[in-house]
Amino acid sequence: MVKRTLQELIEVFLFKKKTIIIYGARQVGKTTLVEELVKNLTEQTLFLNGDDADVRELFTNASATRLHPVIGRHKIVIIDEAQRIPETGLVLKIIHDNFKDIQLLATGSSSFELANKVNEPLTGRKFEFFLHPLSFGEMVSHHGFLTEKRLLEHRLIYGYYPDIALNVGEELKLLKNLVSSYLYKDLFVLEQIQKPVLLEKILKALALQTGNEVSFSELAQLLGSDRSTIEKYIDFLEKAHIIFCLNGLNRNVRNEIKKGRKIYFYDNGVRNAVLGNFSPINARADAGPLWENFVISERYKFLSNKDIEFNRYFWRTTQKQEIDYIEEYRGKYSAYEIKWNPGARAALSRTFSNAYPGTEFKIITPENMNEFIMDRV
Repeated sequence: MVKRTLQELIEVFLFKKKTIIIYGARQVGKTTLVEELVKNLTEQTLFLNGDDADVRELFTNASATRLHPVIGRHKIVIIDEAQRIPETGLVLKIIHDNFKDIQLLATGSSSFELANKVNEPLTGRKFEFFLHPLSFGEMVSHHGFLTEKRLLEHRLIYGYYPDIALNVGEELKLLKNLVSSYLYKDLFVLEQIQKPVLLEKILKALALQTGNEVSFSELAQLLGSDRSTIEKYIDFLEKAHIIFCLNGLNRNVRNEIKKGRKIYFYDNGVRNAVLGNFSPINARADAGPLWENFVISERYKFLSNKDIEFNRYFWRTTQKQEIDYIEEYRGKYSAYEIKWNPGARAALSRTFSNAYPGTEFKIITPENMNEFIMDRV
C-alpha cells in the first residue's frame, strides 16, 4: 500500500465540523484513500457507494427523517462516487446540518458534476481536496529513492495511475483498459458530449502538441469542427482531470504572446495511451515533450499535495523567445527550462530578465529533478 501525501493533510481537518470532499479522476485511488483515513479510527463508519442503485434510491427525496435510521449511531459517513447521487449537494447539506456529530466525507470523480451540485448548498460547510495519480515523491517514500529513480524511463511511458504503477508486467493491458473503459466514463454520460469520436480526436491532437502552444482555432480547422465546440470539450477534459492548461505570462513586454496556452496531461501514461505509443524513451522522437509533461505534472502534484498555491505560466514572445515553465509567488518569479538531455544548456532571456528583474532561473534535467518535484517550494 502506497501512503498518499494527501492523507496527512486531510487528517488535520477531520472532525472540524466541515464536510470533506475529495475530487479526482477515476482510478486515482480516492476510495482507497478514504478507507485509509478511517482505518485506525475507533468511531463507527458507514460506507455508501453512489454507484449502487439502492444507495441512489435511499437518497431520493432525502430528508433528515428518512436518513436518521440509516445513519444511526455512525460517527463517520463516507459517500463514495457522490456525483452519481441526484441532488448531491442537498443530500450532503441535510446530513451536515442535521447530524452535528458526524464527520461526512464524499468523493467525486468529476468536478464538473459534483462541484456544480455542491458549491451553493455547501457554502461555508466544506473542505475540498484534489487527489492526483501517484507521484514520484510518494513512490520514493514507498520503496526508496534509488528504486524509483531507476524506473524513471518506465514512468515516462506508463505513468503513475495506481493500478498501473503497482502491477509490474501488466502495465500495457491495464493502461489500455483504463483509457478505454474508465477515464472518459463521466464525460460520455453527459448530454453535452454528443460526439465522442471528436473528443478522442481532440485528445490525440493535444497529445501530439504537448509542450507546444495550442490554438483552439487551428484545432477546429484541423478536426473539422468549430472553435466553441473545441473549447467546450477541452473544458470538459480539464474538469475531468485528464488535462490541465498553462497560460502565457504577459504583463511587461509589448510583444509577449497575449492569449497563449499550453496543455499537458496529468499522467504520461494516459497521454501515451491516447497516441497508442508505448515505445521506449530512447526510440522516441517526443522524448523532450514527454519529459516536459512529466516534470510539470509532477511539480503540479507536489504543490497540490502540500496545499501550496503558485501562479504558473509559460512565456513566449512573437520573436520566438520562450521559457518552458514559470512560477510566481508574491510578485517573485522563478523560471525553468526543462531538458531531457542532462548536458543541455540554456540561459534566461535578457528580454525576460529586464522585464521581470530578480527572476531565479534553473534548468531541470533527470540529474537534478529531485529537489524540484519533491522538496523545493
